[in-house]
Amino acid sequence: MERTNDMFIHEIENWTSFRWNAVRLSEPIARTNKAIGYLAGRLSTIGFDNQMAATVEAVTHDVVSSSEIEGITLNTAEVRSSVARKLGVAVPDTKEPTHYIDGVVEMMLDAVMNYDTPLNHDRLFGWHAALFPTGKSGFSDIMVGTYRNEPMEVISGAFGRERVHYRAPEPERVLNEMDKFIIWFNDKSIVPSLVKSAIAHLWFVCIHPFDDGNGRIARAISDMVLSQTDRSKLRFFSMSLQICKEKKEYYRMLERTQRGDGDITEWLEWYFTCLERAVSESNVMLSEILNKAIFWKTHVEAVITERQRTILNIYLNGYDGKLTAKNWSKLAEVSLDTATRDVKDLVAKGILSPIQGRVRDISYTLNYIAPDSRMFDFTGSAIISRDGKDYISTVYRGQKTIEERISSLDKIRFEQNEMSIEDIVYKYFAYLIE
Repeated sequence: MERTNDMFIHEIENWTSFRWNAVRLSEPIARTNKAIGYLAGRLSTIGFDNQMAATVEAVTHDVVSSSEIEGITLNTAEVRSSVARKLGVAVPDTKEPTHYIDGVVEMMLDAVMNYDTPLNHDRLFGWHAALFPTGKSGFSDIMVGTYRNEPMEVISGAFGRERVHYRAPEPERVLNEMDKFIIWFNDKSIVPSLVKSAIAHLWFVCIHPFDDGNGRIARAISDMVLSQTDRSKLRFFSMSLQICKEKKEYYRMLERTQRGDGDITEWLEWYFTCLERAVSESNVMLSEILNKAIFWKTHVEAVITERQRTILNIYLNGYDGKLTAKNWSKLAEVSLDTATRDVKDLVAKGILSPIQGRVRDISYTLNYIAPDSRMFDFTGSAIISRDGKDYISTVYRGQKTIEERISSLDKIRFEQNEMSIEDIVYKYFAYLIE
């Protein structure tokens, strides 16, 4: 069929007979599967409690980021508390979630925890109702728990200068299109895979069956396929978090594909590389969780105040600032004298160590493990830069070279001789030490 610029993919006859270049996609699929395999290998070495803690963080990121993509800000602490409670995981600093956040979390968990339950119209209607419990999107009334009955366009720009990015199928087509989608999705002969996840995402947003919330439900559906692929209810990476970071490119690729001719190679290629980056980022999150667990295991017998525990957890959760008495004072909202006493007490108990060489504004490092067990297992350590990112690389027990992304702050502190190479190895690989 001849195409013009104002035509959209669903106007092609048999538009869901998607095509792609398998040869071009073989490398990104292999890289992504390798990254997922590496992550699975790391996870296989940790206990169930740490796996559940990682799942709480991944699902929290998914829920918060999927909403943020649509311009909706959720309270991260409330989301984390809701996820943890529903999964039966204890987390520090809980905050009572609203009924709305509980509903959004319930929708996401239903997708990934009940991944083997077939998809149907009623289940999708339930997800939609969870996203819009008041029947409104912002200040506008919308149809909730049912498919739209009006035309749908994705538009940007000021009044009178609008740009139509996408025009969805006419409302009278929606039920039939969704029937086809659901039959395909539940077809057991179509094996769950990265390809199916990417196609499900694209197909659903092309139909755009609801008045609002289509992007969030599409991302839940694609996560559901990823859970089917892994045969696991545990989630350790967040595709939505990575999409949120690459939002402009995400929308650009959707629009290009929705105005295309049915060849979805570019969309699939972008989706796989985005997923690979999501898995890479989750390795950083996993290290934080593992090292945090090691930290508290090391200092389980230390008697500290609730304020000290709270501020230590802020730093353990990746706070991007130096640990100084001045910063401690700001975070704890106490006087500098009180903060200084807190910090000196933790130094005396072996929980913190001062960084040598400074007289004023002394900064400190967290002692994840006992100092006498620090470095015996690591050799040939170095900081390397690759693709604009910095990594700590070391040989573990003389056999295996391992790497972890390091923060920009740690790189600066290393360059300013505020952290040694041993300090950085100690920080990022503490979880490997028995």
